[in-house]
Amino acid sequence: MTQLEFSTLTPGKPVRIVVSGKPVCVTRVGEEVFAVADTCTHSEAALSEGDVTGFKIECWLHGAEFDLRTGEALTLPAVESLEVFSVEKSGDLLTINEKTGAN
Repeated sequence: MTQLEFSTLTPGKPVRIVVSGKPVCVTRVGEEVFAVADTCTHSEAALSEGDVTGFKIECWLHGAEFDLRTGEALTLPAVESLEVFSVEKSGDLLTINEKTGAN
């Protein structure tokens, strides 16, 4: 579990945090916040350095796109989905946890 403040997130600007020893990309889209594994499933590139358009994040290295809501790989060269983390909001405080079971 990792906590951060909602007000510190800039819409469309991903940030990297660590949850249970895993790098996680946290992105604010409007009033919603999504958390996915920070490492592209195609290469060892950090997604938190990529570009966000709507609910998609694009890997800066080879252009693979992922759905921030589901982790689904949307474009080649990535074919594997990202791990998705749960985000709970209480006031300004966000709690990011690993999901249990299927993602």
